[in-house]
Amino acid sequence: MAKTNKIHRALLSVSDKSGIVDFARSLHALDIEIISTGGTARMIAKSGIPVTPVEEVTGFPEMLDGRVKTLHPMIHGGLLGVRDNKEHQKAMSDYDIVPIDLVCIDLYPFEATVAKPDVTESEVIEQIDIGGPAMIRSAAKNFKFVTVITNTSQYEAVIYSLKKNKGKTTLELRRDLANAAFARTASYDRTISNWMSQNDATSCMIEGSIHEELRYGENPSQEATVYAQSQQGVNVINARLLSGKAMSYNNYMDAASALELTQDLHTNTKLPSVSFIKHANPCGAAVDRTLKDAFNKAWSCDPLAAFGGIVSLSENVTAHMAKLISTGDRFIEVIIAPSFSDKAVQLLQKRWKNVRILATGGMKQNKSWTQFKSLQGGFVTQECHPVVSKPKKWDHVAGPNPTRQQLFDASIAWICVSHLKSNAISVAADGALIGGGMGQVDRVSSSRLAVQRAQEALTIAKKPVAASDAFFPFSDGPEILINAGITCIVQPGGSVRDKDTIKLCKERNVTLLMTGERCFRH
Repeated sequence: MAKTNKIHRALLSVSDKSGIVDFARSLHALDIEIISTGGTARMIAKSGIPVTPVEEVTGFPEMLDGRVKTLHPMIHGGLLGVRDNKEHQKAMSDYDIVPIDLVCIDLYPFEATVAKPDVTESEVIEQIDIGGPAMIRSAAKNFKFVTVITNTSQYEAVIYSLKKNKGKTTLELRRDLANAAFARTASYDRTISNWMSQNDATSCMIEGSIHEELRYGENPSQEATVYAQSQQGVNVINARLLSGKAMSYNNYMDAASALELTQDLHTNTKLPSVSFIKHANPCGAAVDRTLKDAFNKAWSCDPLAAFGGIVSLSENVTAHMAKLISTGDRFIEVIIAPSFSDKAVQLLQKRWKNVRILATGGMKQNKSWTQFKSLQGGFVTQECHPVVSKPKKWDHVAGPNPTRQQLFDASIAWICVSHLKSNAISVAADGALIGGGMGQVDRVSSSRLAVQRAQEALTIAKKPVAASDAFFPFSDGPEILINAGITCIVQPGGSVRDKDTIKLCKERNVTLLMTGERCFRH
């Protein structure tokens, strides 16, 4: 097998035309004939670079609204013909098939189209590329002789190889490009299959591109990698790292939790929102009329736990806000916000040399997403949605009518308990989380832990509220909360002993609200 292969003829057909003219110009400078289709051909020709329209090669015009233009033996024969096979060469000669040595194709933008709001089915279907994947696969199969390009990022390496090797590409490069080509068509087909299945598929395919190789996972003995998926909405993977060390596995997990909680708080209240996360659990969360006040309340929830944690803010971080964040003896690993002023970044860098600063570009949430968790032997999936808190629609089953402030705090408590690990109890007051009990094997222990963490705040809180992520099987948990001063309890309801909790709340003059839905998080 030849280690290098001379490029005489190239076929260019791309949707993303950034850099294609310069690439074509470099090919032309190397005396490589260029074949092209549609808009790509017009753009190249307009730049004064000689180009042969594909219809002149096939002898057929583009037809069926462009659905058929390269599906022809003159194209695929030129790609698939084995150059050192005498029978292949004879057939190509008999039918005047000229070899094509390089293909540059990036496929129709199906992923971007399907992600558009209100896109129609017919619009999506027209972005299912047929000829492109066929040519990519033909070229990649014949990588012994054909160079296949599927991404603009590959242009530079190909031109470098051609210049260095006198118009040739190396076998190593062609093999690497073929591997990337098959990965691209596989990813493309998976995206189409997922759209076609509409959650009815009998099998599940997970697709992502490597975003970052991490130093290790949860522990140094574990390897870890971050993969990015093509999706809309704000997330920590596509956020910009403005400063600090590279993100770790635990940083990514906690940052994602912090951002999601802040998104839920901000979406439901429309107020500046701040949340602190430590080891995957909220240890502070608050909303207020100003970002400054929300931050101070969130930090005050549990400064001991928040130390060394991750904070997410819903608004732009100004220099003034950066001074507040970095004041005192605080230590924060990661700071997440839609944007940061240059001065804010400088101040935060000066305070903590290695602090990771992530700019998300906004707070927009996905309407839904699929969560995957691996198990030995397979994996489980579940559909996830942003937390929606609608206290006016909850059932008021015991105690006095809740005040407006109690309903507001009940909403905050419900959002926060949805982000605590089960079994979970949250305590909230004045728009802030003031205590949480999480990760216990029984709800009584979670109630005790929540009260313990909120103990100091409960002494000054006015009409504090508690929420439970699932129903209370007995009235012992609510009794612990009520004895600590809780005036309103939010829970899903549904226990066979709901009547015991209702009776207790009536006797103790405590408002009891039932949401009708639980919010476990494991």
